[in-house]
Amino acid sequence: MSGRAWGVLFVLCGAIFLEGIDVAMLNVALPSIRDDLGLSTGTLQWVMSAYVLGYGGFMLLGGRAADLFGRRRMFVFWLMVFLLFSGLGGLATEGWMLLVARFATGVAAAFMAPAGLSVITTGFAEGPQRNKALLVYSGTAAGGFSIGLVIGGLLTAVDWRWVFFAPVILSAVILLAALALIPDSPRPDRRGRPVDLAGAITVTGAILVLVFAVERATHVDALRTAGTVAVSLVLFIAFTVIERKSSAPLVRLGLFRHGGLVRANLAALLFSGGFFGFQFVVTLYLQELRGWSTLETSFAMIVIGIDTVLSPTLTPKLVDKFGNAQVIFGGLVLACLAYTLMLPLGADWSYALMFPSLLVLGLAFSLAYGPLTIAGTEGVEEEEQGVAGGLLYTSFQFGAAIGLSAAAAVSIAATDGSSPGELLDGYKAALVVPLAAALGAALISAFGLRGRADDVTGAPTPASVEV
Repeated sequence: MSGRAWGVLFVLCGAIFLEGIDVAMLNVALPSIRDDLGLSTGTLQWVMSAYVLGYGGFMLLGGRAADLFGRRRMFVFWLMVFLLFSGLGGLATEGWMLLVARFATGVAAAFMAPAGLSVITTGFAEGPQRNKALLVYSGTAAGGFSIGLVIGGLLTAVDWRWVFFAPVILSAVILLAALALIPDSPRPDRRGRPVDLAGAITVTGAILVLVFAVERATHVDALRTAGTVAVSLVLFIAFTVIERKSSAPLVRLGLFRHGGLVRANLAALLFSGGFFGFQFVVTLYLQELRGWSTLETSFAMIVIGIDTVLSPTLTPKLVDKFGNAQVIFGGLVLACLAYTLMLPLGADWSYALMFPSLLVLGLAFSLAYGPLTIAGTEGVEEEEQGVAGGLLYTSFQFGAAIGLSAAAAVSIAATDGSSPGELLDGYKAALVVPLAAALGAALISAFGLRGRADDVTGAPTPASVEV
């Protein structure tokens, strides 16, 4: 890999690290934000949900925009938007200002993430070179989330507004490096490829409404949630009809004939849901039941960040030796083990008893996350890499939203009161959610084991242009 290629990868890793710490730091800062701005619990929940709506709702459109308008162009432009609205979030004096800033930041990330991923998948030759780049990239993303928990606690101790200002500084550095290192490419030839506006509106609306329904599921009655989901399904059906008739669809439906791509997206959705649902439950257990501080909880969870080291070092060797599908399956089986180890959770468990579960989960993440990224983009033609990346990130993001909401709903339903024993019953019941999700992901990924060890899609390999 050339020095220029490493430079491009460094910039893209910086951007995905930025997204990870942005979300993680805000999680830690929420109580301080509520106290300072006087937000209600409902409004506080939407500080996170507004970002999820923007990120999950516009990801697919962001992926297609990268294919149509240029990957470098989209990456740089939306990085500037991310920088701007992150800074505005730090200046917010009212709840609505913060919500607008978080939604816009989520939209910016939705365009920036698939553009960055497609720069890698089109710039590095498919095979060991691209696999190594993607595994370094995914390890950096995971590291951002793990390290962000600790950095967020430290910055919040000074002033919660630094949780927004720190990403501005990092964004500016990444922007300058991107302008210098990411090579400009000719504007894609869009003759005969008009923007599928009707498809963009319907699918973005469908995803927004569905994420909205999931995010509100624990706060409204089941009938209202079902009605919102029904609206989303109608929009998805309309999108499918539009795409079948369009001469230049936003998402070519033939993409879903790639067995590996479909498996990767379904497994990613379930794996992400289990992972974030588990973190949610463990965080509540440590802080609400055990009385741990935010910073203590952050340091306790950072062991999961072992994947930051293992993803670029151990995982590429395992993929080369055993094949991508086998490594994914192994990672998902380890995730099942990690969640199972936590099921006997007690009211006075020491950290030593929790440590094996957290450590195994970090190992599972290192084996599953990066290889799923490879599987979700492998065998896809270059002009559709942005869409493939958008699909994969939508699956990860939507899975996180479902996992959090499902874990919260089960915990609430199983908690009859506020005593320590009753809270523990709720947490233990909620821990079944990530285990069920991981089992489902492992079952889906098992179907990929029937193919060749080095071919998870069964699709022809397109030519790649090295950076």
